[in-house]
Amino acid sequence: MNITLSQAEAVIAAARARAEERGLAVALAVVDAGGNLVAFARADGANLITIDTAIGKAFTAVSIGGDSGDLTPAIQPGGPLFGTGLVLAGARSLVPYGGGVLIRVDGRVIGALGVSGAPGSDDDHRIAAAATAA
Repeated sequence: MNITLSQAEAVIAAARARAEERGLAVALAVVDAGGNLVAFARADGANLITIDTAIGKAFTAVSIGGDSGDLTPAIQPGGPLFGTGLVLAGARSLVPYGGGVLIRVDGRVIGALGVSGAPGSDDDHRIAAAATAA
């Protein structure tokens, strides 16, 4: 089962509202369970890099079956992926920072939301987690 366009648009709307409450200009991407883009929005003023990063965070979440931020410890000094942090993000890039969160219905993964553009990836994660829980 994959996320529908109407479900993806509802998730985008919830994330957008959360970001706007906090005065943050972010990009928001929803992918289906196969990592394919379903819906996208970029707030006025959000940096251009947030486009590919949001999509990459969503893709990362479905690829690893968990939050994109779960990879962050692996890129730290001494970690197995040290030195491989964000170099170039794209639709099929692993982005090992917070902001990619799985979307589930009845416990089953139907897609993921990626958020990028807040001052820190923890903020991106909070927006994504709140939107996917709604």
